[in-house]
Amino acid sequence: MKYFIGFIVLVAIVLTTTTGCKKKNLFGDGNLNFSTDTLIFDTVFTTIGSTTKYFKIYNPQNKALKITEVQLMGGSNSPFKLNLDGLQGTSFSDLEIEKGDSLFCFVEVKLSVNGQNLPLIVEDSVRFRTNGEDQYVKLVVWGQDMYYHNKEIMTTQTWATDKPHVIYGYAAIDSAQTLNIIGGTKIYLHKGAILWNYKGTLNIDGDYNNKVIIQGDRLEASYKDVPGQYYGIYMQEARPSMIDNTVIKNSIAGVHVYLRDQTFNQNTLTISNTEIFNAASYGIFLYDGPKVYGENVLVHSTGVHSLLVIQGADFTFNQCDFLGYGSGEGSTPAVGISNYYTSTQGTTVAQIPNANFNNCVIYGSSGEHLAIDTIQPGGLQLNFHFKKCVILKSNLGNSMFENCNSANPLFINPSGDNYKFYGASSLNNTGDPTTVSFDITGFPRPDLTHPDIGVYNN
Repeated sequence: MKYFIGFIVLVAIVLTTTTGCKKKNLFGDGNLNFSTDTLIFDTVFTTIGSTTKYFKIYNPQNKALKITEVQLMGGSNSPFKLNLDGLQGTSFSDLEIEKGDSLFCFVEVKLSVNGQNLPLIVEDSVRFRTNGEDQYVKLVVWGQDMYYHNKEIMTTQTWATDKPHVIYGYAAIDSAQTLNIIGGTKIYLHKGAILWNYKGTLNIDGDYNNKVIIQGDRLEASYKDVPGQYYGIYMQEARPSMIDNTVIKNSIAGVHVYLRDQTFNQNTLTISNTEIFNAASYGIFLYDGPKVYGENVLVHSTGVHSLLVIQGADFTFNQCDFLGYGSGEGSTPAVGISNYYTSTQGTTVAQIPNANFNNCVIYGSSGEHLAIDTIQPGGLQLNFHFKKCVILKSNLGNSMFENCNSANPLFINPSGDNYKFYGASSLNNTGDPTTVSFDITGFPRPDLTHPDIGVYNN
């Protein structure tokens, strides 16, 4: 019996010793690896959250590792927020990573107003303690204060240029009021937002070396070429307005002009020296009778049409490019014009007293890039005139086309949005005499009698 008791005691000692060894050797004694040592956010506007970024935490050991502690060093006062292994917080403890495995740490940031006009850099870090040693991943964001317009109805004013302007919902010019936007102004619109001219006057007046920039409010690199980030500029029964030397990108409809104020005979909109691109639907959309003049306007890389006219309009474009290179290329023409609209209430027909294109390029990668669809009851005006234009269309024999051709314009790099052209291009010195003495970049046109066709001077 005493031998049996001795055997039990011996077994207990062995088991205890073995278990202790296993516990001691369960976790590795090494450290972690990280996918980056610094997680950098692009410029974020104060009071507006960023996109979510992440870094990975790796266990390169051949045993599991225990992370004793993870801490956001700025704590609850930090503008950064963490989500680690599915948990939100500023500190975490006793996290385990199996050998060769990894964890994701997701990070967001939202900055408070700093009262400065210049961008600022905000930093924090995440500390990881493993086997008594600390490792850090830095968090860095560039922040910028802004003028904030949230469902704002504006009286007459001029926007300052010292800080960007960010629009949520809408910034609306009230009836008979005027908004002046001058060179160097940067305007950022949140998802679905509109710069809305409701029966007022909008003057966007940039210059060749100091453009007005209009785009979405997500400044991360991944949003650089994402279309449809906001609606665009919407003009409803506007008084005479103008857009000059402006860049409008990543909208749904770059400029949407609806109706006109019939008490004014001037153009509803005069647009010049302006580039509109990467719109999800339309670059310029004219609906139900506005009067528009454009020169040196470049519209490209749109999802549907660069220029769309529905239910009539009165318009003239000189030295403009309407191009069908974009997500909709080959499926829809660059320019679509109709004088009617059919809804559940029936069909409404309107006139097109002037549809003039002089020295313009209407082109794309393939297919037909000019579509005209009209209904003409007795006495309705439909006047189309294309003069010295390069148009990708199979039949240019109609009398509305004066000295037009479909020869390849030989753009340098359409896929890279470079629409300047080679010397052998059909655009080179083949235009009709023009009064547009500068190209879209401000470069003088040396020969106004035989100018280059389109927005650029070669």
